This record gives sequence, structure tokens and C-alpha cells, in this order.
Amino acid sequence: MKKAELEQQIEIALNSMRPFLQADGGDVELVEVTKEMNVHLRLKGNCSSCEMSGMTMKAGIENGLKNAIPQIAQVIAVN
Repeated sequence: MKKAELEQQIEIALNSMRPFLQADGGDVELVEVTKEMNVHLRLKGNCSSCEMSGMTMKAGIENGLKNAIPQIAQVIAVN
């Protein structure tokens, strides 16, 4: 799969999760996809400073992305 196609699929998957983040005043931004299939994301708004952000990233977003795109190795939060 080409990088542009992969990024588009990730954005589609993230769009399905955004309403939950936005309901709490937050959002998520795709920063980078590495050749090792690591997805770097940045939490924004209220999500960036929430004490539950680590759980949101791993249990929520990472699981959702891996279900949609199984070749993703891991999701990494960046600031």
C-alpha cells in the first residue's frame, strides 16, 4: 500500500473516532507514518492535557486503528 493511501485510510479511521474526542473538547492529528508502520499522533485541545490521554491513545485510538488497518505496528503519542 502506498503511503498516501495508508494516510488516507488512517484519516478515515480517525474521523470515525473524532466525535468522541470532540465531545470532550479535544481532537487528534496524524503527524507521521514511519516505514516500520508506526503511526505518530498528536492529541489536541482538552485531550492533550487530560490525565486519561494515555489510555485514550492506547485503548481507544490504537485499537481502533489496528482493527481498521491491521498492518499498523503501533500508535505513538507525540507532543
